[in-house]
Amino acid sequence: MTEKGGKSVRESDRQVDTVAKAMAILNCFSVSEPELSLKALSEKTGLYKSRIMRLCGTLSAQGFLVKTARATYELGPRIMILGKIYENTHNLFHSAGSILDELVTATGESAAIFMREGMSRFCVIQRVGPSSLRYTVREGEPLPLHAGAPGKVLLAWAPEDIRSRVLGDKALRKYTARSITARKELERELDSVRLKGYATSEGEVVPDAVSLAAPVFDHEGKVDYAIHLGGPAQRLTPGRLDEILPPLREAARRLSFLLGSQ
Repeated sequence: MTEKGGKSVRESDRQVDTVAKAMAILNCFSVSEPELSLKALSEKTGLYKSRIMRLCGTLSAQGFLVKTARATYELGPRIMILGKIYENTHNLFHSAGSILDELVTATGESAAIFMREGMSRFCVIQRVGPSSLRYTVREGEPLPLHAGAPGKVLLAWAPEDIRSRVLGDKALRKYTARSITARKELERELDSVRLKGYATSEGEVVPDAVSLAAPVFDHEGKVDYAIHLGGPAQRLTPGRLDEILPPLREAARRLSFLLGSQ
């Protein structure tokens, strides 16, 4: 261990500033913003343009970024290669697609798997339901932990430090009138989610969108993934949620088994 600011810091917890800043640049890109200028990257990261130019030059040379003819940047092919390696070696993704297909067939609703990463959640796999009126999400777009059924599932089973940081945030974003932003109310909601073993949400992130989610456990009992069904409020009534809950929980059980949960 080393000392930093009077506190003991494990070697594994130390961060290399240059690497952290490079990762911050990569994390600026999303489905809605696949191409960014130096000015945009500077605004998002708080870094000077001169430093961003050096970091982007290095990332481009390694294939993580591509500089366009417009002098902007896009994610490079190395990102896709690493993503494919992760997808092909992570047990959850081998059979998750077929499980989601079966869930869509059984329920008629759009199904997705969300992953918790830090203080946000992301859709990593999605299957769209057959109805013309349906609820979909953008894969890879960061979404909140305190709002929406999959977010509440992931927060309910998140490590204590993550829950404390979210619950301690006095400025939780209110996406709609139904978003829970009061600490005590959110704590009660998370207690209820853990007790029931699933979460529901009506219009907490998107007005008139209803969602239902269940946890996916790994071999250590941890929950980094949640499986989700979503649709319009006019179709997903309380009675309808009761009907689609059993196949959702069965899909969650099967996914948990893939991760070694017994």
